[in-house]
Order: sequence, then C-alpha cells, then structure tokens
Amino acid sequence: MRKKWLIAALPILLLALPGWTQIYKVTDDEEGVVFTDRPETISNTGHQNVEEVEIQEINTAAPVDVPPPPPPTATATEEPEVVAPTVSITSPTNESTIAMGPGNFAVSASVAPPLNRGELLVLMIDGQAYGAPQTSSSWFVEAAIRGPHDLVVQRTNSRGKTIALSEPVRVYVLRPSVIGR
Repeated sequence: MRKKWLIAALPILLLALPGWTQIYKVTDDEEGVVFTDRPETISNTGHQNVEEVEIQEINTAAPVDVPPPPPPTATATEEPEVVAPTVSITSPTNESTIAMGPGNFAVSASVAPPLNRGELLVLMIDGQAYGAPQTSSSWFVEAAIRGPHDLVVQRTNSRGKTIALSEPVRVYVLRPSVIGR
C-alpha cells in the first residue's frame, strides 16, 4: 500500500517542487519503488537499483487578457420597467358557436404577469359577473341561454378595482327551443 501511494504521489511532488535538480528512482530487491532526491541506500537489505529520472520542463501558458465588463446600461437610480397587467380570453375563440345541447361550455384566460397577491379574475357574460371572483383562469359555463353572448374577463386588484380587461369574445349558443302550437 505504501509503495502504491509513493508512486501515485510522484507527479504531484514533481510539479510541487520544481526547484529540485535531480530525482532518482530506487528499486529494491523486493521490487519496491521509491522516488527520492538522495540515492543513498533505502532498503534494509542494501540491494537496490538506482536510476536518474529525467524531469521535463513544466508546460506553462501566458494568461489571456480579459477585457473589463461593459458598464451597466441602466443607472442605479432608474426604476425597473413595470409591465402592465393584461388578461386575454384564450378559449373559446371569437365568433364561436356552441353546438346544440344544454348550453354548457368552458372559458379559459391567460394573464401576464401572473396574478399578484390579492388579485382576482371575474368572468363577465353580457356585462354581468358569472360566479364569484377567483384566482383560477378557467370557468365552466352551464345552461347559457340561446343566442349571442359577449364574454369579457376582468382582472381586479385586492380592493376590487379593475386593472385589466380582456378583449370581448362573442359566442353563439344554439339550444333547442320548444315552440307552442
């Protein structure tokens, strides 16, 4: 174990001590190897083979000039850019038709940036709130009456003030009707 450690440590010693002028490899009669700067007898038996180790010049490279980073474009006193809150209806698309049936359909919206604490979304159908304000950006509308309906999503702050409105989306609901005879 000790011999393996010495062999493994040789490259480190060679790099760490470049001031040495000569290194010797000493092999004893039991095939143990030792690297040293003094070739005197190392083994207990006195039988050993000594070889001079040729140390090659260490590779070096000049440092690369790195230009300094450019000065920042914004000064410390400038305010970060504020992104205006937006909301838009992603589904259904404008002028969609809700096929024959009970008048059920899903509404999805996207918001940017994400809702802040206290902000809520309100689905408006024909100018009236549908359900309670919520943080979710999806709704399921049930039993919409037959005919055209204008959908808008409002983004409100924690005090209930509207801070963004989606563009209106018109949907047409087709429902069977019973005509009296």
